[in-house]
Amino acid sequence: MQQAREFFHQLSAKAYICSVSSVAWFLLWYMPEAPKLSASEFRYIVRIAGKDVDGSKKLIVALSEIRGVGFNFAQVMLNTLKIDPNIRVGFLSEKEVNVIEDGIKNPEKAGLPTWLLNRQNDVEAGSTKHLITSDWDLIVKTDIEREKGVMSWRGFRHMMGLKVRGQRTRTTGRKGSAVGVRKAGRILPGVVPGAPGAPGAEGAAAPAGAPATTGAAAPAAGKGAAPPVGGKAVAPAKEAPKEKQETAKKPAQGKGGS
Repeated sequence: MQQAREFFHQLSAKAYICSVSSVAWFLLWYMPEAPKLSASEFRYIVRIAGKDVDGSKKLIVALSEIRGVGFNFAQVMLNTLKIDPNIRVGFLSEKEVNVIEDGIKNPEKAGLPTWLLNRQNDVEAGSTKHLITSDWDLIVKTDIEREKGVMSWRGFRHMMGLKVRGQRTRTTGRKGSAVGVRKAGRILPGVVPGAPGAPGAEGAAAPAGAPATTGAAAPAAGKGAAPPVGGKAVAPAKEAPKEKQETAKKPAQGKGGS
């Protein structure tokens, strides 16, 4: 029984080694060869269509960073030009870089379909073309200024700094323009409104240089209180009738006693 276990153990070990070796030979046979370039020939920064591209990135990712060139456009162009999209940019030769630049600037000559271009039926030229880098930014600004000059609804929304394409503005895009009403500041908790130096509180300390009042302090603002006149405190208006009633009752008591 023990000999049978050892036999099966050796057999499984040999099968595992054979499977690993076969996979290794398969990978070595079908693995594409890396470009045979030295460290001096590898370029860490490559200029494509007026933009400095990192040489360590894949070609399709690097082309997507160019203004006016998207991922789909780059993929279709590289497949049309028969260039590997997964190659590193630093391994490209000058001839390949020139071919890629020509494909970006003149995609129709490279064989790309017209529906893939980003400027369809231009207003001024009337043709379909592809714009990149600063040309794209300039044409976008020109379109916005034309909409403003015509005073269309899109131009009016651009002038007001609001969203143009039908997005909601109730909960988003609330920066950069006056939307709604600004709330007034509130008194901080624990701050007495009448205390000197309280922000936004009534009865704050008088500014420096103001004349000081003479005489007794003015009574607290209450029901029936009168404002001070000439720096002297004035009694409330309701206290005067009470004194008259007391003086009127005294003679009546004297007559009753006699």
